[in-house]
Amino acid sequence: MPSVEDDRKAVAGRQVRACAARAAKGAAALASAPDADVDAALRGMARRLAGARSALLAANDRDLEAAVAAGLSPGSQDRLRLTNDRLESMAAQLRSLADIPHELRDRVIEERPDGLTLLERRRPVGVVGANFEARPNVTLDIASQFLKSRNAGVLRTGSAALRSSRMLMSEVIGPALCAAGLDPDVIQLVPDADRAAAYALVSEPGLIPLVILRGSGESTRDLGRTAARHGVRTLAHADGGGVLYVGPAADEEAVHRLITDSLDRLGVCNRLNLLLIDQSWYDRFLPGILRVLEHADVTASLPPHPHARGYEWSLDPARSATVTIDAANGPLHAARIANEETSQLAAAVATRDPAVATQFIDAYAGTGVFWNSTTRLLDGFELLGLPETGINIDRGPGPRGPVTFRDLYLRQFLVVPTGANTGGVGEGGIPVHPEAGRGAPGL
Repeated sequence: MPSVEDDRKAVAGRQVRACAARAAKGAAALASAPDADVDAALRGMARRLAGARSALLAANDRDLEAAVAAGLSPGSQDRLRLTNDRLESMAAQLRSLADIPHELRDRVIEERPDGLTLLERRRPVGVVGANFEARPNVTLDIASQFLKSRNAGVLRTGSAALRSSRMLMSEVIGPALCAAGLDPDVIQLVPDADRAAAYALVSEPGLIPLVILRGSGESTRDLGRTAARHGVRTLAHADGGGVLYVGPAADEEAVHRLITDSLDRLGVCNRLNLLLIDQSWYDRFLPGILRVLEHADVTASLPPHPHARGYEWSLDPARSATVTIDAANGPLHAARIANEETSQLAAAVATRDPAVATQFIDAYAGTGVFWNSTTRLLDGFELLGLPETGINIDRGPGPRGPVTFRDLYLRQFLVVPTGANTGGVGEGGIPVHPEAGRGAPGL
């Protein structure tokens, strides 16, 4: 007889498949929808955030009450919390996204001497899945990026944010899509808080060929392994932790400011996690750095460490207010530590010496590297002016770093007679010639 576990998995699988089927029905129409309609839906979401403020905050209060009762860490509670300021920030990001020009559908690669023209065409994936941590704003971030990229979506969030996310779907996202003449079913939220739904999401390659995986730690990595076994491609963000290398010729006041700026939020992936001080400056800089950390109510883990040097503190709710400190023997050694002992999410170098900065930057292979600036800048909106679906830290070809709507497409090669109207550039289509769509970014 089927076990209780089998029954849970079966229910979750049915729910995910039903969501994918509803999303798929509107995917083709969304792919061909006028740019103006897509942007109208985004602006409508921004307006409806204000109109639904009371309902959203009330639902979020219930989520927070349940989170406190369940013992959710202060950092996780902070990520879960909605405030008036955060709602306004979410609305501002939607308006900014609506104002950004849509990507060209076709890019000319070559006008050939045989009378043919080679183009690269962008095509939506179709239905994209997303599994993400209990942060209500991410529900809107990902939905908006899917919409702008013309992809339907199936979203699954942590149980702690389910009330808030449901309210965003019913009061903001769905109504805005309807008002803009788009099918509200193209964005689906899995109603099941059971973790089995996350595994179902990465197990349906025929329905959901690509899944965004956000979160931290082993649970997200395990979802990625499950997806690989089922032939589902993922853009995964399982690990984080920013590194700061204080090199020779660093400005002490600037270092203190960087540390403070890097610890404004402790529950995010790009916060300062590992602080490396050049051996030649260690004794000089350490006392002031310890005072800065103490002022920020952050504990310094000093050598010898009873943990891995790259241990990610944001994943440890009981000790999230911690930064690991160690010495490095020059910029190449610091870069090697960051490459080999951390997730390679982001690293920064603090120095006034261009030679030191260049050595560190050239040796560090991670997703983002910063000179005299904070790793907190590794964020879609901070770097690119766009909300992100997540930060992909894969070490293979494909979108890396903050993933936005510009990355969520399939590349297709198209060969047509030179001068033919492909209907592909812009909404009306133009005859193909060597400059048509030239310069549009590719994969």
